Amino acid sequence: MLGALVRLFVVLVVLVVIAAFFFGYRWGGTTEASRTREPAVGTTGSVAPDARDHAREVGAKIGGQVAVGAARAGDAVGEAALTAKVKSKIALDDTLRGSDVSVHTSGTTVTLDGRVASTAQHQRVMQLARETEGVGGVVDRVTVR
Repeated sequence: MLGALVRLFVVLVVLVVIAAFFFGYRWGGTTEASRTREPAVGTTGSVAPDARDHAREVGAKIGGQVAVGAARAGDAVGEAALTAKVKSKIALDDTLRGSDVSVHTSGTTVTLDGRVASTAQHQRVMQLARETEGVGGVVDRVTVR
């Protein structure tokens, strides 16, 4: 009987400790973060003209870098779209069954690389790439088996 009461007491104490931990109770009233927290800084007042000019310069520089990055991303998306157009045309063409052609794009120039089974398939692959909207040139690295 005494052993059962001791076990029950230990289980209750463990449950209380676990519940306190999960509900965020901290013994001692303060945490390390609350003791080292710096006071809040207000956002009103005046700013020195030099600091304002420096902030504008930095903002302009960052804006220019963002514009360059956006242009590069746009180019990459355009190349990927062009590659997808040519690949889908080749994949959906019934006369090109059994061909193994990969497509790479740099700017508006499409490079075709791989193997086809016949001269007719070679001509068809080239035709599909050339007639795709947005293609400026086609580099032919396709071989006939």
